[in-house]
Amino acid sequence: MQIAVVIPALDEAANLPLVLGELWPALAPWPGSRVVVVDNGSSDGTAAAAAAGGAEVLREERRGYGSACLAGLAHLRSDPPDVLVILDADHSDYPGEIGLLIGPIAEGRADMVLGERRTRAAPGALLPQQRYGNALACLLIAGVTGFRYRDMGPFRALRWEALERLELRDTNYGWNVEMQIKAATRGLRVLEVPVGYRKRAHGRSKIAGSLRGTARAGLKILYSVARYRE
Repeated sequence: MQIAVVIPALDEAANLPLVLGELWPALAPWPGSRVVVVDNGSSDGTAAAAAAGGAEVLREERRGYGSACLAGLAHLRSDPPDVLVILDADHSDYPGEIGLLIGPIAEGRADMVLGERRTRAAPGALLPQQRYGNALACLLIAGVTGFRYRDMGPFRALRWEALERLELRDTNYGWNVEMQIKAATRGLRVLEVPVGYRKRAHGRSKIAGSLRGTARAGLKILYSVARYRE
């Protein structure tokens, strides 16, 4: 089974060596796995850190989390993997737990597996605004789909064929909302598994780390729920 990991990154040169150092050993059960880091316009040597860590490196100048993810998907589409994993570059997730996400897909029990952070997050790792935003998003998604998620965590895995059925297009903070709404309405078998979550090693979150970022993300979540309901 072929695995590809897409890591969107913006100014994460300090954290990427930590992420990649934990990720490659965890991918050992799947020889030939690919890791693609999408540099979303960094100015701190993110691309060099990714290349030094053994990743394929793309440059996506159009800012936005969704834009970076879409660039990674486009890069893989000519030789698609069996399973795609999306992982943040900030070292908050535990790359070594990637098997928790891949396992249910490999066993044929799920099409999409989401890392649920609420159960096992370290104290202070999820800021109050993150907990509130996640709860609100999950509540709104349940209202339009009838499917109740527990989290909107970024660490997630999907069968490639199932991913393509979602026809994702959001270029910003609505990426995860769009994915989870469409997964619920288009019949994907969805599973959430508890994963560890910690405070990022260096720097601060581009979203939760500032009032402006949190407000923008919150508004985008509201817009996305309305836009992608089916």
